[in-house]
Amino acid sequence: MPPLGAHMSIAGGYYKAVEAASKAGCDCVQLFTKNNNQWRAKPITEAEVEQFRGSLKELGVKQPVSHASYLINLASPDDELWKKSIDAFVIELQRAEQLGIFGVVVHPGSYTTSSEEQGLKRIAKGLNEVHKQTRGIAAQCLLENTAGQGSNLGHRFEHLAAIIDQTRDPDRLGVCIDTCHAFAAGYAMETEKEFKATVRQLNQTVGLAKVKALHLNDSKKPLGSRVDRHEHIGR
Repeated sequence: MPPLGAHMSIAGGYYKAVEAASKAGCDCVQLFTKNNNQWRAKPITEAEVEQFRGSLKELGVKQPVSHASYLINLASPDDELWKKSIDAFVIELQRAEQLGIFGVVVHPGSYTTSSEEQGLKRIAKGLNEVHKQTRGIAAQCLLENTAGQGSNLGHRFEHLAAIIDQTRDPDRLGVCIDTCHAFAAGYAMETEKEFKATVRQLNQTVGLAKVKALHLNDSKKPLGSRVDRHEHIGR
């Protein structure tokens, strides 16, 4: 059975997320390595690294992942924001590497005033630059599918495949599939038949081998609404 976990707070220290995950009976954990609504990132100390890695080993929590800042937009046509996003994502990967985190979940981005095609190319170009600046880092970029609000990219599996195909280091990329986002984007999964059909589509476009993490949620909004509103499973 795949490891099951949850997103946990780092209030009080990174190791606190591991302790909370273990207390909840989780096998794995997701966390932010910095304030997700700020560009600034306080350096991680050696003591924090030792505490975090030690807690993982002691409590048996495996395969930690982090989630990148919500400010990052690698699809942006605005050069200043695009370059700032590249710099910020480089830092996210460096922090993940320090802590021994295997993957960083990131939203692909929003094309705003450009186009879907230009936005996808922009993301791939940005990731190429990120990879260039993070040679030797094992932490992977995990592209998360989106609900498709506004001009957000990633709501079609084809978007994720196109980004991966256009990068120079596809082996450094994986995907994180969010079930609420997929449902809101129009991928039916309320019955076993619908779920299997959606999984087939994912396999035919991205490939199941690329799926490194899952965000399991129900949706407050109906199928195909393109509105990102999460709900607790079964509620």
